[in-house]
Amino acid sequence: MADGLLVAATTFFLLGCKSAQQTTPAEAAVPPAAPAVVPETQQVAEAVLGKQAEIIAHGDLARNGLEQLLVVNRFGKAGSGEGGPGNSSAIYVTRAVIVEKNNGKWAEVLRCDEHLKNPGGYLGGSPAAPITGWRLEIKPNTDQGLELQFTPAGAGGPSPSEAVGNGSRTIAVRWNTKTKRYQSLDQSHKGYLGEVPTLETPQSILK
Repeated sequence: MADGLLVAATTFFLLGCKSAQQTTPAEAAVPPAAPAVVPETQQVAEAVLGKQAEIIAHGDLARNGLEQLLVVNRFGKAGSGEGGPGNSSAIYVTRAVIVEKNNGKWAEVLRCDEHLKNPGGYLGGSPAAPITGWRLEIKPNTDQGLELQFTPAGAGGPSPSEAVGNGSRTIAVRWNTKTKRYQSLDQSHKGYLGEVPTLETPQSILK
């Protein structure tokens, strides 16, 4: 009789241990991971140029004491390089935007899509015809901030490698400390060209 009770007690003890093992935290369901927090800068980039937006320069780009982002949409892979602020290699883009943070708010200060423009209008010397792609070269300058050089890279779809060296005029753009906005440089590379409110197409010029 005592042996029977001992066996029963042992069985009960083993069942209890097995039941306890089934509920240990190690075997409990792992809770889902918290969603990754998207940095503010990436949120801003995607707001201006969509999910394909890429930040290629970030910081006091204009040397005006304010935080800026240079955001682009690249096109193609041929000839694309690392166009960061410490590298003067060219990249090929369909769109590029510089946004600036002032008093906690972000605002566009330069846009390159089919045309080059700032909040004051179209940049002086830029092509009147719509441009579908640009070769963008970034040249850092410790004192004056970034210089951006835009060269039309095909208004009909030629590859970037074919577009370079075809005689297309390069437009150099830099922050003008006097007007406090990005403007295109003149041919001397010392003065700035003013904006124009509208661009005349070749057809309108012929009229």
